[in-house]
This record gives sequence, structure tokens and C-alpha cells, in this order.
Amino acid sequence: MAATYRQQYLRLLPAVEKVLHGKPLLEIRKTVPRTIVLEAVQEVIAEKRSLIQKAVSEAELQGMDVSSEKLGQEALKKIKQKTDPCLKPVLNATGVLLHTNLGRAPLASAAIEAITCVGKNYCNLELSLESGKRSSRYEHVEQLLCRLTGAESALVVNNNAGAVFLALNSLSSGKEAIVSRGELVEIGGSFRLPEVMAGSGTALVEVGTTNKCFLKDYRKAITDNTALLLKVHTSNYKIVGFTAAVPLSSLVKLAKEHNIAVMEDLGSGMLIDLSKYGLPYEPRVQDSVASGADIITFSGDKMLGGPQAGIIVGKKPYIDLIKKNQLLRALRIDKLTLAGLEATLRLYLDEEKARREIPILRMLTASGDPAARAEAIVAELKEKLGTAFRVGIAREKARVGGGSLPLALLNSCQVFLEPENMNSGSIAEKLRQADPPVLARVRKNRILFDMRTLREEEDEILLKALLQVLTP
Repeated sequence: MAATYRQQYLRLLPAVEKVLHGKPLLEIRKTVPRTIVLEAVQEVIAEKRSLIQKAVSEAELQGMDVSSEKLGQEALKKIKQKTDPCLKPVLNATGVLLHTNLGRAPLASAAIEAITCVGKNYCNLELSLESGKRSSRYEHVEQLLCRLTGAESALVVNNNAGAVFLALNSLSSGKEAIVSRGELVEIGGSFRLPEVMAGSGTALVEVGTTNKCFLKDYRKAITDNTALLLKVHTSNYKIVGFTAAVPLSSLVKLAKEHNIAVMEDLGSGMLIDLSKYGLPYEPRVQDSVASGADIITFSGDKMLGGPQAGIIVGKKPYIDLIKKNQLLRALRIDKLTLAGLEATLRLYLDEEKARREIPILRMLTASGDPAARAEAIVAELKEKLGTAFRVGIAREKARVGGGSLPLALLNSCQVFLEPENMNSGSIAEKLRQADPPVLARVRKNRILFDMRTLREEEDEILLKALLQVLTP
């Protein structure tokens, strides 16, 4: 009997052209290429045909709507999926400020404006407006970086891993670099310093133990084949307790005795003293320059708050050597990133302005309590959701993330939702697929929306997304 009904329902399936020219797709066909609309219709009909063929009962078949109107509506959803951008803005309600999976630091308005301006016009990327001759793209930020850090020279590449690789390849390829065992970091995506060093052609020489390293360990390891001493700031973890580490200034003094270079990888990179705002001290780039390091590398898109970039500052002879490396072209920064980075760096000329206008600094140093914002959202949700959810305010800490300040816990508050008869994981999944997508924390059967990582203007957007997902 089911087989007979299957044949009947297969015959009821409308022709592709009928769905294509139906009312649900009337407007979309004016703006979307016909090939995409046709593909969506064909997929919907094929999926419905498969469901009919797999049906095992008459009741299952009777529950299917195979009208051209219904299939057109389903095709409309597919068309939206096919035409929507894959990379899109999301609401970060996770409580992790520098969320690597969410693109780390949002950019300052000045950086966005600079990127837009340069992106829609021709620009003087490698042209001197004074001489009319070809120039270097790195000149647009070199002088600015030197002014902010006190370094003699500077260079920018596509990211900090590239900066470390290029510096090592330029200064120690075919030779040895000495590193404390407790500083052999692994960064996101399982990229490990020893592998980066090996790829650059540098032989790694480990000294000390995981928790303790002394100047004498470096001194004993220096040979005629030693090119540099490498110090790595452990920005994404801390070793605490029975520990000892060698200050950068002591490494510089030792290196001078043996006429070798000192390189420091700061990882996140910082230009202001965060301890003034109640946060753990993070070494500033200018402190490393003042201590005498020959080369310093750090990121542009973490604590600095700019676009993804790897920044190299230091002594001019070493920077000049790195600039001559043929690999620089493969790692070079593009015009849009340069525009965003220059605008971000200019904000640092006035520390208070940088703190106000660079989003990551504003979030890090915020002193106000967002509880009032949370209470307004909670009141609205209670009114609209009724008894299907427990709604309230939680007090959990936010984190910096992005491999920065791993021990810092930031005061925050969260709107929480606790469904009575639903799974919180399935709700979180629906929120990820909302428009815009909402990313939150799930703790047991409670969904937490952290106010520290949500901008004030996003409160209404969050509320609207929640009501769309949670109400019929």
C-alpha cells in the first residue's frame, strides 16, 4: 500500500518550471542569478523525492506538503544560504574579548574608515609623492612605529608567526639560537616555536629547565655557531611557583660580550601599561627596546587592537638585513592592512584617545558595571518568554583570550537563559544560525550572554535575535 502511495506522491511533485515561476520566488528572481535559483529548486525537489521514496507508511506520506508553494518557500531558504556571505559579523557574547575563532580584536572606527578609503581608491602604496619615484610600502608605518617604541627601524609583515620566521631566517639560518626550555611556546592551531625555528633553518639550543633558567645556562651554551639569544614572552601561559628566568637586560649584556644578537618575541605586544587599570602587567614594546634587544616581534591584532599583522622593530642594521630577505615578498602586508594598522597606531599618539577608541583597550579598561544593561534585557525577556525559560543575571568572570593575559579575570555579568523543557545546546545552535549569529557560553543547561564583550548598541540586536529564536 505504501508503495502505491509513494508513486502517487511522486506524480504530485510539481515541475521545476512551475516552482521556479511561483509566487515565493517572484521577487528573488529579479536580483539573484537564474542558475542559483534553478539549482535551489532542483535540490528541493530532489530532496522531497528522496523523502517520498524512503517513506514507510501512508501516514508519513500524508504529512508531506509537495505543493509548488511549499517547495518555493523551501527553495527561498536555500537561495538565501547560497547567496549570504560566508564570512559575516557575529555578536560575541562569550565573555572572551580576543576570541581567535571570532577574528580577535574588532577594529577602531578610524581603522575601518582608513581601510574603506584606501580600498575604494588608488593609493600611494609604493610611490613617493615627493619624488614621484617608487618607494617602500613599509615607510607608511615605519616612522610611526619608531616614534611609539623608540626603535631605530621597523618592518611589518602579515602576522607575528611570519615575523618570527622571517627574523630567524634572516639572522640565524644555518646557525644556532639559544632559548630557555620554559619559553618554547605553542600558539593557536598547534604552531610550535621549535618547528618554526626548524623551518627557518635555525638550530634550536634549549637551556635550563621548564621552571628555572639562569644566565650561566646561556653562557655555557654559547659557541662559535651561536647567532642569537632568543627570549620568548609566554603571553599565553604562566609558570608560577618555584621559578627563575633571566631578564632581557642581562641577556643583552651577555650577547654584547660575545658579539651576537638578542631577539625577543613578545607575542601579543603592548604599547601602554595596563597595570594602571588594575590588570596584570604586560611588558611594553618600548620597554624591550630600552632594554637593548636588537630585534623585537609582536602582533598587530591582539592587545594592540589593529588588523592582523606581524611587527618587527629594532636596531637598523638588523632590520635592513631582514628587509633584504627574499621571503619578505611572500610575507608582505597588503594595502588594506597597512591602512588599518597606520590608523590604529596613530591613535596611540594620545594614550587616552587610544584607550577610548580602540575597542579591545576600551573593553579591557572598562570600569563601569553593565548590570543595568543586563537588567533591561532580562525584563524584556521575562515579559515575552513567560514561564518557558528561567531568566536572570549571573556573575561570572570574563577573559582576555587570544593568548594574552592568561591569568587575568575581568569583572562582568551575564544574562542567563535556562530552558524548562528544551536542550540548551540546541538553542545555542539555533542562535549561531540566527541573523546575525549569536555566540554565547553554555554551562550545564544554562546559556550565558556576557555583557563585557557586547557593545551597548548591540543590546537591542541581541534581544531581537533571542526573541526570533525563542518565540513561535
